[in-house]
Amino acid sequence: MVTSRDVAKLAGVSQPTVSRALTDHPRVSEATKRRVREAALALGYSTNAIGRALSVGRSNRIGLVVADLENQFYANMIGPLHHELEGLGHELVLITESAGSAPLPERVAAHGLAGVVLSTTTVDSIQPARLRDRGVPFVYLNRTAPSVAADAVTVDPEQGVRAVVGEAVRLGHTRIGAIFGPRNTSTGELREQVVRTVLDEHGLALAQRDVLHGPFDFATGREGFRTLHERAGGPTLLLCGNDVVALGVLDAAAEAGVPVPGHTSVVGFDDLPTSRWALVRLSTVAYDLDEVARESARLVVARLTDPDAEPRHVVYPTHYVARATVAAPRA
Repeated sequence: MVTSRDVAKLAGVSQPTVSRALTDHPRVSEATKRRVREAALALGYSTNAIGRALSVGRSNRIGLVVADLENQFYANMIGPLHHELEGLGHELVLITESAGSAPLPERVAAHGLAGVVLSTTTVDSIQPARLRDRGVPFVYLNRTAPSVAADAVTVDPEQGVRAVVGEAVRLGHTRIGAIFGPRNTSTGELREQVVRTVLDEHGLALAQRDVLHGPFDFATGREGFRTLHERAGGPTLLLCGNDVVALGVLDAAAEAGVPVPGHTSVVGFDDLPTSRWALVRLSTVAYDLDEVARESARLVVARLTDPDAEPRHVVYPTHYVARATVAAPRA
C-alpha cells in the first residue's frame, strides 16, 4: 500500500508537507503543492482525497470518530461540535469504528478529511500513530494515548469526586462500590485512580468484591448491578464510570424492585441531559459537556492553521450535582 512516506520521498519533501500540500495549505508554495500532487497521482496515493483537494481546494471536513452511536455520551457531543465547526467554516463528518471497517487513515483519505477528532481512543490504540504517520491533524476528545502527543481536551475528576466522597462520608456510607470503565482508557484509569485516592484519605477503601469494570455503556450498568446486588446485598453507595452506566444500574434496580436511594445510592459521571430528567434525577459528577466538545473543534481547526505548533492540553474542572439518587445508607 502506498503511503504518504512514499509520496514524500518521490516529491523530495517531508511527510507533514505532503498532508499540507494535498489540503492546499497556504504555508506551502504552489510549486511544492504541484510537485506533491504529481507524485501522489503517479503513485496512486489516496486518489479520492487528491481529487477532492484538486477540485474544491483545501478540505473543510472534520471527522468525529465514535464507537457506539447508541451511547448517549457520543450523541450529546455531536451537536455542540457540529455548531462550533460550522461557525468556524468547517463541516462535521461522523465516522463509526467497527471490527469490519477499513483502517481509519484510509477512511479519512476516502472522505477527504482535513482533520479528525478522536473520542474513543484507548491507551494502547495504534490509530493516533497511524494518523500521525499519514500527516493527518487530530485532537483527543475526553481520552488520550500516551504513545502520541497531540492536542487534547479532557476532564479532571478530582474536585467532583472529592465532593461525592465527602457527601458519602457525611451521610454515613462505609461500604462503597464502583462500576468503573474499561482499564485500557485514560478516562477509566484516571477516574478510578482519583476515587481510590480520595476514599483512602477518608480511611475508606473499595473491597475487591464491590468493584467491577466494563465498557462505558448501559449493559455494563445493568449487569454490574445484578452482580453486585447478589453479593450480600451489595454496597450502599455505587459510583459509576459515567452516566450511561449509572442509567443501566437504575434500570436494573427498578426491574428488581430495589429502591434507589432507599436501598442503594447511585452516582454517575458526565451530567448528560437525560440525568436531569424529573423521572431520573441522577446525582452525578458534572462538567461543561458542551464546552468540552466545542473546545475540541477549536483545537482541531487551530491545528490546521498552525500544524507545527506545540500540542495543547485543555482540562476542564468538575463539580458534584446532588439530585435524587443519593441518601443516607439503609438501616
